[in-house]
Amino acid sequence: METDRIRNASCVGRPRVLSEADIRKIFNAALQVAETVGMRVTHRRALEVLAGAGCTVADGLVRIPARLVEEARRTVPPRIAMYGRRGEIAMELGGYNSYFGTGSDLLETWDLETRVLRTSTLDDVARAARLADALPNMDFVMSCAYANDLEPHVSFLREFQAMMLSTEKPLVITAEGVDDTAVMYEIACVLRGGAEALAAKPYFIVYNEPVSPLEHSDEALAKLLFSAERNLPATYIPAPLAGGTGPITIAGQLTQALAEYFLGMVFHQRVRPGAPLIFGVAPLVLDLATMQASYGAVEVNLSHTAAVEIARWLDQPNWGYAGYTDAHCFDAQAGLELAQSTLLDMLAGSNLSHDVGYMSFGLAASLEQVVVTDELISMNRRLLAGVEVDDETLAVDVIAAVGAGGDFVGQRHTRRHCRTDQWRPTVLNRATRRNWEASGSPDLREAARQKALRLLATHTVPELPSEVLATTERLVVEYGARWQAKEGRPADLG
Repeated sequence: METDRIRNASCVGRPRVLSEADIRKIFNAALQVAETVGMRVTHRRALEVLAGAGCTVADGLVRIPARLVEEARRTVPPRIAMYGRRGEIAMELGGYNSYFGTGSDLLETWDLETRVLRTSTLDDVARAARLADALPNMDFVMSCAYANDLEPHVSFLREFQAMMLSTEKPLVITAEGVDDTAVMYEIACVLRGGAEALAAKPYFIVYNEPVSPLEHSDEALAKLLFSAERNLPATYIPAPLAGGTGPITIAGQLTQALAEYFLGMVFHQRVRPGAPLIFGVAPLVLDLATMQASYGAVEVNLSHTAAVEIARWLDQPNWGYAGYTDAHCFDAQAGLELAQSTLLDMLAGSNLSHDVGYMSFGLAASLEQVVVTDELISMNRRLLAGVEVDDETLAVDVIAAVGAGGDFVGQRHTRRHCRTDQWRPTVLNRATRRNWEASGSPDLREAARQKALRLLATHTVPELPSEVLATTERLVVEYGARWQAKEGRPADLG
């Protein structure tokens, strides 16, 4: 892909927070936890697979021999190609390639029109997806908002439908369980033209995570099993909260997370060796002064960078975090945390960085923030492209032609390079003070709000074929009806 020259550039120095010796110590400590401490599993099929592979199952705990971890990590593919709605290549996860997208399921949204924080709805999911579709540096889409206006049993499915209609970019999906995941899979098979076509060109990634500390829910393992059996890309992302559900030290937090991932990885690869799997850690910090889980804590960035380095040492694609803030409004704190998390992710080579648009400790969505982060990513991609040095860029003949006291404005060399060698912002201010005042003196949030509104008013997404639309609606309604019958009460099907 053309943009990988920028995304995979190695000309700029990259941070290293762990030595290889440090990584080996964490890896070996995680092996020890997995083999001697054990983890709680109740999913019947997972217990059968793990016991059959040679794990010890006793007292409700599963203990994993180190050899099974070593075997499984060698079969996880080091690269995963993801495709958009039309079947075009969109991302190549692995290496230092960095891609970005929105997060998922935020209960509140900052309204673009009123600038008031309110409860999120299904329409917010569609708007966020369409905005991300219009923004050139958003590479994938998650739901961003949660559809509070729907029956919970159908909300994730309706969110998937809204995203599919509102963007051509690949998706990362969240789901209540394996039942609604199966409907999403069926819809994607219809979209692609069959299960084989979907496996060859994956359209979405199934998000899963265990329950820290050291527990693995039936729902997560069921979705992991479903994904492995169908060769669907999936994540398994431990989220030990430092000082709360995990050790307060970064090394301890990573050790526990890695042990939790090992169980998911061994199970997943035993079901289908070589099935695509993405490793990551959700390394939030429990602020012991407020008992609030922080996204913006510097330790989160440090722990996440370390997790990316561990993923690269494992030679597996990794899950990332960027474009978030703990701030409750779009202020200087928000800008600082957006900029730091985005640049650090790109320098570290985090492959699949989500949560763009997260505010208020991951409780509220801001589309203005999505617009600004898109611009930061663009700026950083220019930075990481480095400096091209050849006869054309050295420009000795141009310097000689201009000579002492001249200028370069009218030179053909300047015209040739003005669009490629100077990055141009769209919301960051470069207007003169007079022109800025004449346009109403907008701050960054207002400039981003106006851009978001403009894109939402003008950007269109090609419609899907009528038969795909009809089949999708039928499958969603049938799923809701099954829940209605099961629960014995009316369900809002959207």
